[in-house]
Amino acid sequence: MKGTVLICCLFSLLALQATAEDDEEFISVLRDRSHIDETLRLATEEKSGDYAAAIQSLRSIYHKSIRPMEQAYKYNELRQHEISDGEITSKPMVLFLGPWSVGKSSMINYLLGMQDSPYQLYTGAEPTTSEFTVITHGEKIRSVEGIVMAADSSRSFSPLEKFGQNFLEKLVGIEMPHKLLERVTLVDTPGIIENRKQQERGYPFNDVCQWFIDRADLIFVVFDPTKLDVGLELEMLFRQLKGRESQIRIILNKADNLVTQDLMRVYGALFWSLAPLINVTEPPRVYVSSFWPYDYAHDTSVELFKREEISLLEDLNQVIENRMENKIAFIRQHGIRVRIHGLLVDRYVQTFKEKMSYFSDPELVFQEIVDDPDKFYIFKSILAKTNISKFDLPNKEAYRDFFGVNPISNFKPLSTQCSYMGGCLLDRIEKAITTELPALLSSINSGKQPGLSSCEATGCGEKPKNRYRKN
Repeated sequence: MKGTVLICCLFSLLALQATAEDDEEFISVLRDRSHIDETLRLATEEKSGDYAAAIQSLRSIYHKSIRPMEQAYKYNELRQHEISDGEITSKPMVLFLGPWSVGKSSMINYLLGMQDSPYQLYTGAEPTTSEFTVITHGEKIRSVEGIVMAADSSRSFSPLEKFGQNFLEKLVGIEMPHKLLERVTLVDTPGIIENRKQQERGYPFNDVCQWFIDRADLIFVVFDPTKLDVGLELEMLFRQLKGRESQIRIILNKADNLVTQDLMRVYGALFWSLAPLINVTEPPRVYVSSFWPYDYAHDTSVELFKREEISLLEDLNQVIENRMENKIAFIRQHGIRVRIHGLLVDRYVQTFKEKMSYFSDPELVFQEIVDDPDKFYIFKSILAKTNISKFDLPNKEAYRDFFGVNPISNFKPLSTQCSYMGGCLLDRIEKAITTELPALLSSINSGKQPGLSSCEATGCGEKPKNRYRKN
């Protein structure tokens, strides 16, 4: 009996020893992550006071100078893009797109060190991510339902409610305390499956992707050596990315699965597949590596993969460092579009009033103007009287739909959109575009702390005016 017990104990000790050796071997293959914190400078503290002051100034400029014209001429009904306070104060967004099971979720787990934690993003060889997952900073780790995210006006995701309840059920938020998430927001997306129609998802997948693309500061389009084919859904995705080439980074993931010779062939095949979809003279940056927590495979180009990973992290760090400049540039670009829209609507209104007579039918007169705006020099007159580029003008067909919903009688000429205390809408938005926003950008670049009084008190360089003095 004692011999049996002794043998059982011996087997137990051997099993424990084998398990410990396996654990040591498993731990040894985990990749060192110290370079991530070092490259992204996560240990350095940010100057939160300067950033908060700049954000407050930007909000003030937007609400006082741009938003009034946006509301007066219903710009959000033309572009379906209304800027909220949550979007102005939001962190830079990094968006992950690509086919299914190419390593998007594994890459996020690796960046955040979430592997083997209860809240790691689920990964696998089969299509695993069916939701849009938004990872943000929070005091503790918790998940947030899409309905809650859309209902919270302080977040930048409240406009997503327009895509319906079916989509909100596929929207998931994860909050966790992490240094990287204090500076950026990461968004994981469902993988593209070419044999599945968009309608089968139950919500407008392409429209949702476009919403995130329009707001992303950096877009990682991820591929792996086994999924280089371009189908209809991926082609549609790249069509949506048109105009955002500067934000796109292509990632050839799982590169350590191939020997060097095969990797070169796959790299060439990837460019061959993407060449018809990216119509730019300079192709996007392509990173070749293996972005997951475990060590690189032996007998592969390990040094190349390490340098590529460092380059990608430096690219991400540039987005973090320039987030305030990018936000100011985004609001200024938005203001330019709103100004162009206001000028065009004003021109439509003036032309309509000029062509109307006592016996004219208002509907027929305006229908003629909308159907053929070139006949009445609507767009050409804007180019002649302003410094607007013809490449910035919106599509003429868009205004046919716009005025189909919004009658011309709902709008007043710009010359009448003035008040004694607030000034004219056009003057305020032009001042924001040409003076206030560039001044705020200069103060950021020079390291000065911007204050609200810098532009409000003197008008950014203009002498204070006494409104009650007669000239």
